[in-house]
Amino acid sequence: GAYQQHAAWIIPFFCYQIFDFALNTLVAVTVLVYPNSIQEYIRQLPPNFPYKEDIMSVNPTCLVLIILLFISIILAFKGYLISCVWNCYRYINGRNASDVLVYVTSNDTTVLLPPYDDAAVNGTAKEPPPPYVSA
Repeated sequence: GAYQQHAAWIIPFFCYQIFDFALNTLVAVTVLVYPNSIQEYIRQLPPNFPYKEDIMSVNPTCLVLIILLFISIILAFKGYLISCVWNCYRYINGRNASDVLVYVTSNDTTVLLPPYDDAAVNGTAKEPPPPYVSA
């Protein structure tokens, strides 16, 4: 959608990102509410899983904090990507809305100059301004 400049094609990807963000948020809430589930999950890993014993020996509270920190970093990155896609959508939507940028200024600050030909012809025909007289 971004390559083809079709804003409507970006919406499904944006919805997917929102759904993924919501699922990862639910994982973070689950870890926070059920901290013992992490230990049970580690116990269910295969015996040849690397560093399984080292992870099991870590304090469960510390392990929960480490996992929550890791998930929060992932959520922050996913939020940034959602922001990027939304800004891309708004940019393409705005770009397709109008091809010409219009700047509105008030008439009191706008100075309109006459065309060059009119100024050249009329400028020589005018008489000079009156001389300066001091008061």
